[in-house]
Amino acid sequence: MTRGNQREKDRERAAARAGKGKKGGDDGLTPEQRRERDAKALQEKTAKKAAKEAAGGSNAPTKDTKK
Repeated sequence: MTRGNQREKDRERAAARAGKGKKGGDDGLTPEQRRERDAKALQEKTAKKAAKEAAGGSNAPTKDTKK
């Protein structure tokens, strides 16, 4: 039973489907480097939020605000 090049075409399609859905999660960092990077980003984010709160806050309603 011969199938021609159908088997090879199917392999190409399967490889294309497998590579299509991959995320770019591999950034070449070790877990320790990733933790340091994430901690630094979180510290910057919290510092920015604290500065915004100290400068007058935001207009966004909080959970305690009643309409």
